[in-house]
Amino acid sequence: MNVTGRCQCGQITYEATVDPEQVGICHCTDCRRLSGAPYRVRLPVPIEDFKLLSGSPKTYLKTGDSGARRMHAFCAECGSPVYACAPESPTSITLRVCCLDNPADLPPKKQIWCRSALPWAGLLDGLPSLDRQ
Repeated sequence: MNVTGRCQCGQITYEATVDPEQVGICHCTDCRRLSGAPYRVRLPVPIEDFKLLSGSPKTYLKTGDSGARRMHAFCAECGSPVYACAPESPTSITLRVCCLDNPADLPPKKQIWCRSALPWAGLLDGLPSLDRQ
C-alpha cells in the first residue's frame, strides 16, 4: 500500500510503500513518553520503501533499558514525531501511523509491551464524547 505523510506544520513530507499487516501498538514507557499518549501506533517499513520528500528532521538518540539505541526523527518546527530507526545503518524505519495522511486505513494488527499498558488505555467506550469542540 502506498502512503503519504507529514508533520503537523507540513515542513516534513514523505511517502512510503507499507504492509498494513505490520501496524502495531506499542505500550512501552518510552513510546508513551515520546508521544505524550497512552500508546504509540507504529508501522515498520524497509528503508528502501521510504522516501523523504521535503524537510530535514531533527533527531534524538534514545537508549532504552535494554541498551538498545533508537534514533527518533521529528520536525524541529512543530515537534511532530515522524519515524524512528537504528542510529547506524538502518535497514528499516518505524513510521508514526497517525502522521500518515490515511491513518484510518491502517488499523493495528498487534500490540507489544502490554505489561506496560496503562490500565485505562482500552476503556474509552462509554465515555461522554463530542463530535467537535
